[in-house]
Order: sequence, then structure tokens, then C-alpha cells
Amino acid sequence: MLALSVPLLLLVFLAGQFASAGVQRLVTEALIRLVFAVGLYIFVGNSGVVSFGHMAFAAIAAYATAWQTCCQMLKPITMSGLPAFLRDNTFPLLPAAISSVALAGLVAFLSGLILMRLSALGASISSLALLFILNVVYSNWESVTMGTSTIVGLPIYSRPWIVLGCAIAAIVVAYLFQVSRWGLALRATREDEVAAAACGISLYWTRLFAFTVSGLVAGMGGVLLAHFMGTVSITSFYLSLTFLIVAMLVVGGMRSLAGAVVGVTVISLVIDILRRAEAGLSIGSMQLSLPPGTQELILAGIMLLILIFRKDGIMGGREFQWRTLPDQAIFQGESSMGNQRPQRSGFVSLDEPTVKRS
Repeated sequence: MLALSVPLLLLVFLAGQFASAGVQRLVTEALIRLVFAVGLYIFVGNSGVVSFGHMAFAAIAAYATAWQTCCQMLKPITMSGLPAFLRDNTFPLLPAAISSVALAGLVAFLSGLILMRLSALGASISSLALLFILNVVYSNWESVTMGTSTIVGLPIYSRPWIVLGCAIAAIVVAYLFQVSRWGLALRATREDEVAAAACGISLYWTRLFAFTVSGLVAGMGGVLLAHFMGTVSITSFYLSLTFLIVAMLVVGGMRSLAGAVVGVTVISLVIDILRRAEAGLSIGSMQLSLPPGTQELILAGIMLLILIFRKDGIMGGREFQWRTLPDQAIFQGESSMGNQRPQRSGFVSLDEPTVKRS
């Protein structure tokens, strides 16, 4: 956990001290994507079931915080269908954020009661259907969501340090879950559902718990994105963002928390480079630019290469952390050195067996 959080702290500190406002905005945006990716990892990485519906929970939280914090004078006109306590009042930012995240978690729990009864493939397809349903409802519920129009006037408070704190909180939640008995039980169902059930592990309840926690973290990402942009639109939480976050997990590795962080870092850098290339580069008297759509094609190519040559992603299902490991290959004469153990850090897997020494 520290091995993931400390580099993020250094990144935000250096960006705040030496980088331009544009770079700081890029870092903030990448950290928000990290919250989404970690939230998705909590369920996908531990269960092995790919979910395409988590942006629905992000959208629910984003709209909920918009209803509570934006444009008190305009809400009676543009969102007349809201309940009176929302339409006629503006709420403080922190209670609005907490209640919005809680609403996303509640919807994740209620939808999970149905989705988690399905098989892995059925749950994946149904989660995509959930995203479609929410998109259709919010796009046509004009008296409450303004339909496909954009809600403006949200206070912007998603600054680098605030988003960093939320990203680290998401990492802590994901880490605590994956080392808990719930996380271990869910990974057991991922490896062999029949054997896990024979050991008394409930496939349904472990998946439902992870799905709910994952929805909470996705909702936090939705709140951060809404107060980063200052606007909310249903098109911002649809297929493009869904597949981008899935691509980050695939590239970094779905089976590890470090993979989510590495995937967000790599894809965010690639997106920024391609975005600048599409805008045009000046080389002497020549003006070069990539054609529109190149970014999507290259991202798809990166995903294909990862799936073909390294299907477990860059991290290969391993975490980066410090721990004490015996090195039997080198320290054969350990008895003459006392009971000291060499300290070694590096990439380790949570699922590898613990080495016992007699």
C-alpha cells in the first residue's frame, strides 16, 4: 500500500511545485481515473467477473451531488421535477459528497442482489445492460436530469491534493478488502467456484459485498469528476469512459492493485501524448498532426498486444510491496549467521503460498 501511495504523493508534490497549470490538471484527471480503476478492480480483480456497468454508479453519484450543490436559482426552472428539499435548497459540499457516494453504494447493492445471482458471463452482460438502462432513463428524464443537456454551475473543488487524498483512500479500501477474509474468499471463487463452494464459501454474498464496495468507490470517482469539470452530462459517464477504465485495468493487470495504478499511469501518458499529436506538432516549418481517431486506434492496439503477449497485464497479477522473505539459494549457511533473515523488497503475489521455515 505504501509502495503505491508514496509515489503518488511525490508526483502531486512535484507537480504543484514545478509544473504548469496544464500539467497539474493532467495529474488531477489521472488521479480521478485512478479512483475509477481502483473501484473497478475491487470487484473485477478479486472476482474475475468483468463489469461494464460501474459508470452507472459514478453517474448516479455525480447527478446526486449536482442536485445538492449547483445553481439554486436555476433548479426550479431547469429541474422542476426534483423533490422540494433538493429543488429549493443548496447543501454543503462534504455532506452532499457523502450522501451521493452512499446513494451509489445503495444502488450497487440493490442491483447486485439480482446481478450476482447470474453466472460470470451473464453478470458481465447484465452490468452493461444496467449502464444502458441508466443512460436511457437519465437522457429522457428532463425534469430531473435535464436530459442530454449539461448541468452547469457546480463548485469546483477537486484540486490535486483533495483528489490525491481520495485516491489514497480508494487504494486503502481496496487493499483492506483484498487482505480481508472477504477478499480471500472471493479470490478463491475466482480460481475454482466448485472447490470454494465445497469449502463453505458463498459465491453470491462474497460477490455482492465486493460489488457494493466497488460501487461506493466508483461513486466517489463520479463526485470528484463532477466537481473537477464543474458540469455534469450523462454522455460523460457512458461507453467511452467505461472502456477507457477497462483498458487501464487490462494493460496494468486486472489481478493486482498495482496493476490498476500502473495501467492508469501508462494509459494516461499515452492519451496525453496522442492528444498533443492530434492537436499538431511544429517541426521547423512543418506542421504535423495525427488524424482524428488515432488515439482510440492506438489504445485498442495496445490492448490487443497486451492480451496476446501478456494476458495478465504489465504487472502479471503481482503487487509491489516490502516484506521479509528468506533467500535459501544464497544463505545456505544461515545456521552459522544466527537467526537473522535478509530483508528483500519486490513484486509479490497475494495468492502465492507462504514459505514456512522449520
